[in-house]
Amino acid sequence: MERRRKICVVTGTRAEYGLLFWLMKEIDKDNDLELLIIVTGMHLSSEFGLTYQTIENDGFKIDEKVEMLLSSDTPVGIAKSIGLGTIGFADALDRLKPDILVILGDRYEVLAAAQAAMVAKIPIAHMHGGETTEGAMDEAIRHALTKMAQIHFVSAEIHRHRVIQLGEKPDLVLNYGAPGLDNIANLKLLDKTELMHSLDFTFGELNFLVTYHPVTLAKRTPECAMQALLDALGEFPEATIIFTKPNSDTHGRVIIRLIDEYAAQQPGRVKVFTSLGQLRYLSVMKHSDIVIGNSSSGLIEAPLMKKPTVNIGERQSGRLRASSVLDAPEEFGQIVASIQKALSPDFQNSLLKVTSPYGDGHASPRIKEFLKKVELDGILIKKFCDINFEVPPNQVISKIKGDL
Repeated sequence: MERRRKICVVTGTRAEYGLLFWLMKEIDKDNDLELLIIVTGMHLSSEFGLTYQTIENDGFKIDEKVEMLLSSDTPVGIAKSIGLGTIGFADALDRLKPDILVILGDRYEVLAAAQAAMVAKIPIAHMHGGETTEGAMDEAIRHALTKMAQIHFVSAEIHRHRVIQLGEKPDLVLNYGAPGLDNIANLKLLDKTELMHSLDFTFGELNFLVTYHPVTLAKRTPECAMQALLDALGEFPEATIIFTKPNSDTHGRVIIRLIDEYAAQQPGRVKVFTSLGQLRYLSVMKHSDIVIGNSSSGLIEAPLMKKPTVNIGERQSGRLRASSVLDAPEEFGQIVASIQKALSPDFQNSLLKVTSPYGDGHASPRIKEFLKKVELDGILIKKFCDINFEVPPNQVISKIKGDL
């Protein structure tokens, strides 16, 4: 009997797990594949909700837990967390010995995993490469992961071209769309009554879903940026607000403190969640009038649900945008004006024609099939694939071994 191919999926945050969920389901039910799961980062932190329990409650078996998240969210603390993660992943991958490691996105937890896998000569499949988030250090991490990986699953054709531009082999760069959209295609979202019961919170006539993460390369302090957003929300006292807390990025705890203080002052109008999970999060999005903040979900999932997004600041600068996305700087007046425009009848009517630039919601089965069939012999030896251009005669590189 032929050995099953072992596909190891790494997840470090609640949001990332939500994007990987259907791919993990696809791998797990395929008799020719063995799903391995490594959880790390925020999943293992009580401060961020111990969300590894959600993974277990969904019926998955966690094979390894890599502790790496320090209590500090300073740049020094984050750098040390990466170091701890690399050590932990080295041990975990040595025990599991997967055939392919699957990683998604641009966070530092995934950087630690990729470094360990690269040295261990484990092929890496990277999802969501080729994108740009110019306001965050995630930009550099994402492109670094592209160069460490051998297989690439991108969310749009322009992202495929960028990955190829980085020298990656075109037939190993696949545009199957954003896997997060699979949740919308597959989940039966809660109706408003079910959702309010689950949240223990009553929606009003006007409802906002707000997620704001620290902008790691911003010049403005996170306190000033977050306060501008909170002041702007105060201009809409009739709105009920659901906040989801930010990730464990640099200065994330400052934002969490401001959100908690804001919610404590308005207990009937505002509710804060460390983690909603994909079903409740997308259900809140469905029953909200606007998605506000700087989460990628406002650009990827919200357009498919015909919801307007007020995208604040530079964190998502460079990403593809549907016409439902309104950009606003981190300034009180501009945020207020963008929310007012999103609520205007003309803009609301325009949402009916919105299409998502990130695919059709059926990425996971396609990704699974490619992981199942891709030839792995020799895949670790990567040749830099140059984009066609004329090389000066005196700069031609010999292809003959030993002719240097």
